[in-house]
Amino acid sequence: MLKTPNCRGYAPKTFSPSSPLISNPRFLSKNARSVNVKHISPPAPTLLRLSSSLSVAIMESCEGPSIFPLHHCKIIHLVRHAQGIHNVEGDKNYKAYMSPKYFDANVTPLGWQQVDNLRRHVHSSGLFKRIELVVTSPLLRTMQTAVGVFGGGGYTDRMDILPLMVANAGNSDRAAISSLNCPPIVALELCREHLGVHPCDKRRSVSEYQFLFPAVDFSLIESDEDTLWKSDVRETKEEVAARGLELMKWLLTRKETEIAVITHRGFLNHALKAFGSDCHPMVRKEICKPFANCELRSMMIVDRRMIGSDISTTNYPGNIPIELDPSSEDVVERSMEKENGNSSK
Repeated sequence: MLKTPNCRGYAPKTFSPSSPLISNPRFLSKNARSVNVKHISPPAPTLLRLSSSLSVAIMESCEGPSIFPLHHCKIIHLVRHAQGIHNVEGDKNYKAYMSPKYFDANVTPLGWQQVDNLRRHVHSSGLFKRIELVVTSPLLRTMQTAVGVFGGGGYTDRMDILPLMVANAGNSDRAAISSLNCPPIVALELCREHLGVHPCDKRRSVSEYQFLFPAVDFSLIESDEDTLWKSDVRETKEEVAARGLELMKWLLTRKETEIAVITHRGFLNHALKAFGSDCHPMVRKEICKPFANCELRSMMIVDRRMIGSDISTTNYPGNIPIELDPSSEDVVERSMEKENGNSSK
């Protein structure tokens, strides 16, 4: 079982109103149907016992836009890794993914071109300056993509600064990449590819990765060796989806408000299908469609159940002292108490 800070293992394997909401940042989900039942109202047992027909009637009556406090939302930029050597044959013949020669597959020369193109995009669009954290699956191809897109420029040997990636890491034929002037990059097991059976999805030891990617943070990985991947057991789709939900919950506990996640097609396919059921079909299609290599898609997750504890940095309570504010509820209540006291004399 995968564990992360503030997470107690896998979440339920089906979408429920307690799950975080995910949507395209251009428009939040069409309805806040489950929120109306479980978030705005207190979690009273009577609400939880609504019949399915009544629940559907309530949800279908809640047409229109949704509104959420900004500090309970996070923008995430989901990125599938660049083309790996396993994709070249695997896209033609799925059985190729079973080949041991693709163990922890690295990025191809074409994949590095994809990395360079995406890097230019995140800089020209202004995304690079906004992203506060990069989370990456701890596999060679995802970390190569992460440091190539979001890392600093060319690395110059310095005693006080570690490179994000050493020269020619993973047969990349690329120069070392600097860790200066870029967001921190942390490796996380939760966003790994569909676990088991396929050698391309088995990782190396953390010790080996630390040599190749010295400035990447591996502190959240518990085991040096890969204890999650099994040669004869394939993770179920439901388990991958549950892991995806656990990732979203973990992201909501982070202090950063804009986060990039570098991960895999299979993981994204299964994880995102748990979301969008409360959206217009076209929005759900946009959320759930398969990712191309090095595709970046920006989403927003909404914390409907106070999973995180962020405090708004933009809200302002008003500058009239409460005792002088004639609209204050406290003032009204005190006035009523005074009137009641006088009438009783």
